[in-house]
Amino acid sequence: MMTTRYEQMQYRRAGRSGISLPPISLGLWHNFGGAADYDAARAIVMRAFDLGITHFDLANNYGPPPGAAEVTFGKILASGLGAHRDELIISTKAGYLMWPGPYGDGGSRKYLLASLDQSLKRMGIDYVDVFYHHRPDPDTPLEETMAALDQAVRSGKALYAGLSNYSPEQTRDAAGMLRSMGTPLLLHQPLYSMMHRDVERDLLDVLADEGIGCVVFSPLAQGLLSSKYLRGIPEDSRAADPEGFLDPSAVTEELVERLHRLNDIAAGRGQSLAQMAIGWVLRSETVTSAIVGARTTEQLEANAAALDAGPFTEAQMREIEQALG
Repeated sequence: MMTTRYEQMQYRRAGRSGISLPPISLGLWHNFGGAADYDAARAIVMRAFDLGITHFDLANNYGPPPGAAEVTFGKILASGLGAHRDELIISTKAGYLMWPGPYGDGGSRKYLLASLDQSLKRMGIDYVDVFYHHRPDPDTPLEETMAALDQAVRSGKALYAGLSNYSPEQTRDAAGMLRSMGTPLLLHQPLYSMMHRDVERDLLDVLADEGIGCVVFSPLAQGLLSSKYLRGIPEDSRAADPEGFLDPSAVTEELVERLHRLNDIAAGRGQSLAQMAIGWVLRSETVTSAIVGARTTEQLEANAAALDAGPFTEAQMREIEQALG
């Protein structure tokens, strides 16, 4: 393994905590499930660590099937990466359906703590660094969910608590509850990209006020903000997958035209469209890290170079806003 990984990566402080994260984190949502090529998956993870990417983002339901990504990551840890456990930030989440019956979904103490135990077993580790509630549960009192996160931390099975997909108001309430319990909220993980900007309305302000780090997911809008859609929908894309997360109806002529305009701006910065899109979400000081996926080590390396072009000029920001409409 490389010994220069910490010299080539600039880390960002997560809110007002003592934790710093790489601006690029590796997500295992896709390409690490049961049908994935293990050798390719391991190569991506190990290359990420070589590049100074120390944060690996998982969830109980990542696969397919659910849980498979954690099993794959556990094998990678056992194959050698685990020797560097103290250099890693490993995150997992619970909040979506995982097993039959009334206790396999949501935000109850029963579900969250049982899911955490299962995640630890799948990965073969004693603790995760961050345990998130993956989504709000309207059927469970917020106090119960936050008490479960607090218990996870106090038990030593997680070092920090996180939330994902919470509204600004829910985030502020949850942060207050956790603070009163003595377990500060470390991270919030929202959807954020050039195509999904809801976080700019209030959430980023709440996170800045509360001193909470922000780790954004899908900065490439499920691949829309990559060069693959500049000529419509390719056969091997997520939009072409009937069981994928990207609606093909979203790839309109108007969108393709916008993508071409954005691609021209990126080329003027000496970047790919994907690199510019990642750099764009990281332009905010409140955003600690952007989670990227990868199918190959080459794709990972390209994404990791997103900040090499430097900050955006005012003129470039105006051009991007115009292109986005």
